[in-house]
Amino acid sequence: MFASLKLEGGVKMEELLVVCEFSDVFPGDVSDLPPERELEFAIDLIPGTSPISMTPYQMSASELKELKKQLEDLLEKKFIRPSVSPWGAPVLLVKKKDGSMRLCVDYRQLNK
Repeated sequence: MFASLKLEGGVKMEELLVVCEFSDVFPGDVSDLPPERELEFAIDLIPGTSPISMTPYQMSASELKELKKQLEDLLEKKFIRPSVSPWGAPVLLVKKKDGSMRLCVDYRQLNK
């Protein structure tokens, strides 16, 4: 919820009705989210499965600039981390109603 919530008009998080109503479940400070992982996990693959890594989709210079900005923001917030995995899926930017861009990952080939 915090990653996608966009507050407008100078509204503060603590002024939102849902936050006031359920204040016991909302942390006061979200700068340390996500928390450190206590457990590393693995996904069991079907025997004989080989890694899938697709070619990135073409993007314009302005899209690449926006992608870099969004990835840096996600890295800073620790929602994502660098990876050297042989598995990979292409990303694309989709324009939202307000004109901003949403980062999407195309996992279709990985989910076959």
